[in-house]
Amino acid sequence: MLFRSQSGLHRAFAILPATLTLLCVLGASAAAQDRPVPKWELYGGYSLWYPGADVHGQLPGALLALDSRLELNPRGAGASVTYNFNRWFGLTLDGSSHWGSGETSVGHRIDDAAFSNLSFGPKFTFRGNHFSPFLEALVGDHRLTPDAFHDIDKLGLMVGGGLDVNLSKHFVLRVIRADYVISNYRFGSPTTTQFTNLRGVRLQTGLSFVFGGEPAPAPASAACSAQPTDVYAGEPVQITVNPSNFNPKRTLSYSYTATGGKVNGTGQTANVDTTGLNSGAYTATANVTDGKRARASCAATFNVKQAQAPTISCSPNPATVQPGGSSTISSNAGSPDNRRLTYSYSASSGTISGSDASATLNAGAQPGPITVTCNVADDRTPPLTASATTTVTVEAPPPPPPPPPAASKINQIEFPNLQKPWRVDNTAKAILDDVALRLQREPDSKLVIVGSQEETEHRKNLSAERAVDAKAYLTNEKGIDPSRIETRSGGTAGKVAEFWIVPAGASYSGSEVTVDENLVKAIPDHPAARRGVKK
Repeated sequence: MLFRSQSGLHRAFAILPATLTLLCVLGASAAAQDRPVPKWELYGGYSLWYPGADVHGQLPGALLALDSRLELNPRGAGASVTYNFNRWFGLTLDGSSHWGSGETSVGHRIDDAAFSNLSFGPKFTFRGNHFSPFLEALVGDHRLTPDAFHDIDKLGLMVGGGLDVNLSKHFVLRVIRADYVISNYRFGSPTTTQFTNLRGVRLQTGLSFVFGGEPAPAPASAACSAQPTDVYAGEPVQITVNPSNFNPKRTLSYSYTATGGKVNGTGQTANVDTTGLNSGAYTATANVTDGKRARASCAATFNVKQAQAPTISCSPNPATVQPGGSSTISSNAGSPDNRRLTYSYSASSGTISGSDASATLNAGAQPGPITVTCNVADDRTPPLTASATTTVTVEAPPPPPPPPPAASKINQIEFPNLQKPWRVDNTAKAILDDVALRLQREPDSKLVIVGSQEETEHRKNLSAERAVDAKAYLTNEKGIDPSRIETRSGGTAGKVAEFWIVPAGASYSGSEVTVDENLVKAIPDHPAARRGVKK
């Protein structure tokens, strides 16, 4: 066939605007990625050209005018060099050539035309770690052959883009490059007014060699630390994040998770509430993002230790006090976890005061044991506590001392005989027998006999005689040691002789006169038997 219809291909290349739109979307997505920017890009690869144009005109010597669409040309190669000013913008010098099939017939020379270009223009690249979409606009010389086309060198425009896949530091796979080609040519006679308007598509794929530029920026990273690393349940742990290699112009966002406990905070530092955690190792993880695609994470480990309660013992000094006395209570406390301790005290009776390792107990007056409770608590919230008890004994007051020994009157005898007023009668003897028994039972006691007489009795020494006669009965008849009996006279009780027992250590305090028994002798029942005794 001399001229071939390419309507199917024309419809296929109608998707080029959609392709460019997709590249723009990929470019917007890749813009947030970080990758080093090469200064130079050298590209080479395969090129396919679809003219997208109808030929209008008449060949020289031909009888009929031509009206046909140029064929797809799959025979081509392309190359370009790009200099990048920054990560976004560069200038590209581009060349491609698509040669004919070699057919010599007039018809094939036209519809299987060759095309080449040499163009220059800006390139906009959206660089990512893996993909780098780009857009370009190139202006330059477009050549359409064979010679049946007049004005074969025309100023043309190419607008399009492509998608590069980053293979390594220096090599990039250009998956696709698609450009919309615009240029105008005349066909046939130089005076013809009909033009062949080239509105085609150039598709390419190949490899690029990239080099130069700054080294690749370090990827975003973060380092986490926990302080302190060893805690007890209920103590907070602070997690601190140190981000690196993020864009300093962007605001970073932080989020946290933990394998145990509750994390509070959305900034560069956060606290982990360890309340209720069992002993063991836990991990807090931080995620950092700049709101785009740069992100990093890190983790820090902390250990929850088993909390140990404090210990305490206490002792009193002295352990026994008198009523109203005091005792010092000394506590010996310690914390296996080296926590700060506070003290408190209580007592079952009395009063106790003190808020450190020593307290004072005021015992009060009630005798008996007092239980003192010594308490200690550490500085946790809630605190761990311990208690110990000790006892202080309040002694009963000593009994009052016995009264000192004193002389006491134990009995007396009377002298009713008017004729013999000194005579110890039988009634008196019965009483004296009892006195003798008392003296025998109390061998350490002594006896004082106080003789008395009435004022109406005028016999001289009668009171002394009554005392002496009573003593004589005790010593002569009852065998009482005379040295244990003292006689006195001058009592005022009347016609009597009083008997005062004087225990050992006591003394008789009466004011009566001691009888001189060398002068006053005992009178027998018959005073006539005595000589020289005055009546």
